[in-house]
Amino acid sequence: MIRTAMAVAALLATPILMPAAAQAEVVEQSDTHFVVRSTLDIAAQPKDVWLALIAPGDWWNDRHTWSGDAANMTLTPQAGGCFCETIPAEDKGADTFGLQGSVQHMVVVQAVPRKVLRMRGALGPLQSEPVDGVLTITLQPIEDPGKKGKVIGAQVVWEYVVGGTMRFEIDTISKAVDAVIGEQALGLAEAVGGVIEEADPEDEKSSKFDEAFGQAPDEETPVTGLGKGR
Repeated sequence: MIRTAMAVAALLATPILMPAAAQAEVVEQSDTHFVVRSTLDIAAQPKDVWLALIAPGDWWNDRHTWSGDAANMTLTPQAGGCFCETIPAEDKGADTFGLQGSVQHMVVVQAVPRKVLRMRGALGPLQSEPVDGVLTITLQPIEDPGKKGKVIGAQVVWEYVVGGTMRFEIDTISKAVDAVIGEQALGLAEAVGGVIEEADPEDEKSSKFDEAFGQAPDEETPVTGLGKGR
């Protein structure tokens, strides 16, 4: 996780490029709270997205861990379960008993496979502040518009609500947290199937033209009179 307020500022200086099908934003804030939300359409079945979600060590960014390695992160998807991280002992010798550390990032309060994972806790630099946060990750199937009942992906929405007294400027910390949540959402998507890109309106127009006339429109070829020839 981000370890200092200076790291928060550094994070803000490095924008995260989100795909066109993604939406990440600070949707609400006041002097004592903020809400960030990230939405991604993922090209994978809800079951596969869920199984990836509960294995954060496979997709969480190493830069946002206390140990420097996301492989040390685990998540138990049941009420009371821990989203935790092990900090390996620095001593390389054989006697390392008592030298291993750990971090509790969040506690699971609701886990409904393929549908919702809700956890409570203060992430990153917020851990040092008397605040509370609730992260809700919801999954909804995306159906093929041309084939009713055929699921082609999953829409995943991350919403993190943080409230309480903190020593950070709300406007600054909310943007930093939004960037980190958006990055992890994208990491999950890339690990399981990638993001479903939005269709280009021009591509759709060309496709419809192809279906009607068997070729793409050409600016140099007038289309008037089409259908009259034999």
